[in-house]
Amino acid sequence: MSFYSQKILPYLLDWAMSDSAYGEYRRAVLSEVQGEVLEIGFGTGLNLSYYPEQIHKLVAIDANPGMNALARKRVENARITVDHRVLNGESLPMADGSFDSVVSTWVLCSIAQVEQALQEVYRVLKPGGRFFFVEHGLSNEPTVQVWQNRLTPLQKVIADGCHFNRNIRKLVEQQFEQVTIDEFYADKTPKIVGYLYKGIATKRE
Repeated sequence: MSFYSQKILPYLLDWAMSDSAYGEYRRAVLSEVQGEVLEIGFGTGLNLSYYPEQIHKLVAIDANPGMNALARKRVENARITVDHRVLNGESLPMADGSFDSVVSTWVLCSIAQVEQALQEVYRVLKPGGRFFFVEHGLSNEPTVQVWQNRLTPLQKVIADGCHFNRNIRKLVEQQFEQVTIDEFYADKTPKIVGYLYKGIATKRE
């Protein structure tokens, strides 16, 4: 990874994603998380304060070791015990059926082999386990899509692989049979970056 990705981008993302409006989306998507939990793309640990009280332990992974310095402070102050590992979501060492819940917030936009990562999410979930996510992606408005497609090559460079134009619904539904998704624009956010997918995907029993 580059100096920018490890030393500068973590601080930029932490600042940008700490907005209170994003906090409400985090709270909403995490409200039903239960059991043994895996979070992919843990980043700087912004989700920690939004997990329900019944969650006492979390396995958290992120591929960028540069996120660790910022995440460490939140992990030390969290009421949750966090098993924090530097791992790529495309290849998880966990056994099949290890988790009741998997969490992803603003992560699927940046994973290079996103289909493979979702296959891994499905694999490590227990039968009946659920994948909780909130992600930004491809708008349902053609005029917005045009600009998302034009600007994604630049966005990938400045935001470490982030895509404006991934169809999150399509990606998740390719892997899971039972999916519930709400699609909407985030408040006070440009449409190009602010089209959100918030949902739950359930692994078959």
